[in-house]
Amino acid sequence: MDSPAPITAEPAGAGLALRRIRKAFGPIVALDGIDLDVKSGEFLTILGPSGSGKTTLLKIVAGFELPEGGDVLLGGEDMTFTIPARRNVGMVFQNYALFPNMDVRGNIAFPLEVRRMPRAEIDGRVATALELVDLEGYERRFPRQLSGGQQQRVALARAIVFGPRLLLLDEPFGALDRKLREAMQLEVRRLQRRLGLTTVFITHDQEEALILSDRIAVMHRGRIEQVALPRELYERPANAFVADFVGESNLLFGRIAAMRDGRVEIAFENDLRLTARAEMPVGTRVGALIRPERLHLTGAGAQSANRLSGEVIETVYVGTSHKYRVRFRDGTEFLVRVRDTASQASVEIGASLSFDVAPEDVHVFRHDEAAA
Repeated sequence: MDSPAPITAEPAGAGLALRRIRKAFGPIVALDGIDLDVKSGEFLTILGPSGSGKTTLLKIVAGFELPEGGDVLLGGEDMTFTIPARRNVGMVFQNYALFPNMDVRGNIAFPLEVRRMPRAEIDGRVATALELVDLEGYERRFPRQLSGGQQQRVALARAIVFGPRLLLLDEPFGALDRKLREAMQLEVRRLQRRLGLTTVFITHDQEEALILSDRIAVMHRGRIEQVALPRELYERPANAFVADFVGESNLLFGRIAAMRDGRVEIAFENDLRLTARAEMPVGTRVGALIRPERLHLTGAGAQSANRLSGEVIETVYVGTSHKYRVRFRDGTEFLVRVRDTASQASVEIGASLSFDVAPEDVHVFRHDEAAA
């Protein structure tokens, strides 16, 4: 057999730039002026709920849909109206889209045969792709003879075998069970880094996005709400939608009542007051985000800038921690996550629970009610 041929992404510079992309289906605006840059070799995830426009955007990048306005630039080259076959983009779909009448080798070799590569090079590249996705020895099996995870590997091998300029992944793990999905996530990330592939990944699963991504772009109603590193997105969301969509959250809305020494006091309609590290003018309408794990149980007599207490109305044990839903006297509810330890007994439903949060753990953002 011929020695395996190397599979590499195109040279650095094959980044993706989207400029003012617009698309509507009748009265429904699917994409409302999207601007986005994906660096060469970057793994960027587009995260959003169903109907946010993320799959439509991916189809425009691949060439399966045409925008009504805007530009698609790949490696600095205008690809807006270039047919899919000439974009040199690899794509993996949720349903794998394998050819049922072709064996594994035939499926992987297909994009190379379409490009009329020499037989020796095809054989070498297929062998390399099979090795990369750990499917050596499966060449003569048909899709129906493979598990879901194996089919996904074949689809991935077919998408990378020709050395694409860009790899697009449209919710590729949606049909897999949790354990297999987590294994495939790590496998795809390892492969992407090894090959240096510029990758755009679509998902509605926020945990998946946080695990895989160099950066995440959050979409909502055809617009990009925020593009950031995973940690920044989680800890410092730009607005209420991102704060609520990414991770578990406690959200309150109020106004800045006072400001001094780099701290603000936020007043809420329920008479609650919180101190946070921020600098905003008095009277500014804001949202305040507190992640459940930033709340800490307190004992009697402890001093705190932000003391909260209420009745436990729900308790859930999740292995490494306890989750409590706590209701204040005015009806406001908070989610509290407490790490499970041998010395920490579970709090029962109906019990009173006191907890505090440090000012630096209260994330404050401007909140325009009309735009929310």
